[in-house]
Amino acid sequence: MDLRHHVRDIPDYPKPGILFRDITPLLANCDALTAAVDQMAEPFLDQKIDVVAAAEARGFIFGTPLAMRLGAGFVPIRKPGKLPFDLHSFAYELEYGTDELQIHVDGIQPGQRVLIVDDLLATGGTVEACLRLLEKCEAKVVGCSFLIHLTALGGEARLSPYHVHSVLEYGGDDAEEELSIQNRPPGPSV
Repeated sequence: MDLRHHVRDIPDYPKPGILFRDITPLLANCDALTAAVDQMAEPFLDQKIDVVAAAEARGFIFGTPLAMRLGAGFVPIRKPGKLPFDLHSFAYELEYGTDELQIHVDGIQPGQRVLIVDDLLATGGTVEACLRLLEKCEAKVVGCSFLIHLTALGGEARLSPYHVHSVLEYGGDDAEEELSIQNRPPGPSV
């Protein structure tokens, strides 16, 4: 199945010059959604993943079914004020300020094998912050899996040395612009 047929291009959204990749048609089609999850999981089937972790909110869409497909647990990474228990936190810089990600202290145990999942890799700022948070938890990050990778935005370089897998890649000839203001390296941990 060619999953590109289920990704709708929306020009000039959310602002002029951006070509937005809309995955809602893919999500609405059971066969396409199943194929996407299977393809995102495929390189990691023999990697003995203990936990799939994903940042809110779109990462949750693929994180939970991937965890089920890999026989692993799922742990959410959230913004401040969303998790009710003791937390690990990581603050990082944005273009105009800072942001923070949090995870429950018992969500991931030291040495557990973790796969990070998200719908889209653009500049890599949020996923890089997730990596730093998981390193703080002493997790063994096995890799990162994405449905879509906007290769012209350089996000993969920020995730080095971790293995990055993406199902669909769109290059610079697709006229993407930066979709995220998270274009600076993460700041110090809180």
